[in-house]
Amino acid sequence: MHFSAEDLLNVTFIAEPFPLIELAVALVAWQRSDEQAVFGRWRRRLAGELPGPVRPLLDLLRPDGDNPQFVEPFVPDLDGALEAVRASAGRLTLPQLRRTAGRAPGSDSWLRGLWRADPTAWDQLDAALRAGYEAVIAPHWQQIRQCFQADVAWRSRLLAGHGIKAALASTHPLARWSGTTLEVDLPPRYEVRLGGRGLMLMPSPFWTGRPLLADHPGGSYVLCYPAMTPFPLAGPAPADGALDALLGRTRAAVLQCLVRGRTTTELARDLDISLPSASEHTRTLRAAGLITTEREGKAVLHSATGLGVDLLRSGR
Repeated sequence: MHFSAEDLLNVTFIAEPFPLIELAVALVAWQRSDEQAVFGRWRRRLAGELPGPVRPLLDLLRPDGDNPQFVEPFVPDLDGALEAVRASAGRLTLPQLRRTAGRAPGSDSWLRGLWRADPTAWDQLDAALRAGYEAVIAPHWQQIRQCFQADVAWRSRLLAGHGIKAALASTHPLARWSGTTLEVDLPPRYEVRLGGRGLMLMPSPFWTGRPLLADHPGGSYVLCYPAMTPFPLAGPAPADGALDALLGRTRAAVLQCLVRGRTTTELARDLDISLPSASEHTRTLRAAGLITTEREGKAVLHSATGLGVDLLRSGR
């Protein structure tokens, strides 16, 4: 992403999560196979709980997250979001159909019905979105909002203390700056010049891949990226304090432990967590600049950075 000076001065945060966007990202994440240490159990549970009427959405929502935007409206309430989806009928283009049908694992007959503005097909889509929201999103909206708000709070603090480049680079472990260009070395490869439109940041606790770029109806670009606390690590109850709200209880405990350096094995032992889980926590904390990792012989030693220690102090 190529930023102009105007773009760098016009980076903001989305005000709140959007129900149908979180549903879409959750169904995408369910189909992925990465981050198994964190998302594996959630994926297996959802596989047994997902209602049949939701399944048609899998023809639209594929694992790479590059999906038709009409099913992901930037609308904060469910009824309004469903109305926005329905309003797309008749405005979909033939190239969009070809792309969507070419990626769908099932029959494209109902997809063609959507593109023909067939009321039966749109009723099926409405029912699928409602069933998906009720099964996947509604029971966990408190945790979703907690993950979202904690990430915004953290990156706002990072922006204030270290600047906009640090805040944007922390959205993915492979994100790097080259002048005023933010690069993430992952496929598919493309370039975007923001051209003064600015950028809105949108963390998602369900997303696990590279940052995704979308168009906002207001004219800006939107960057969706993995929230620091992924959904499976969010507690079912309100967090005890600011640090728990930001990182989640286990990850906050990991950071606290790393004020004194520990290996991954020592960390797993001291906190009674699995090695894969310890590795996932340290990877995310390292990407956020809160810890450093150095190799000592066959082991790797993790230690809190000055930024991490500062965060611990402020969270007390």
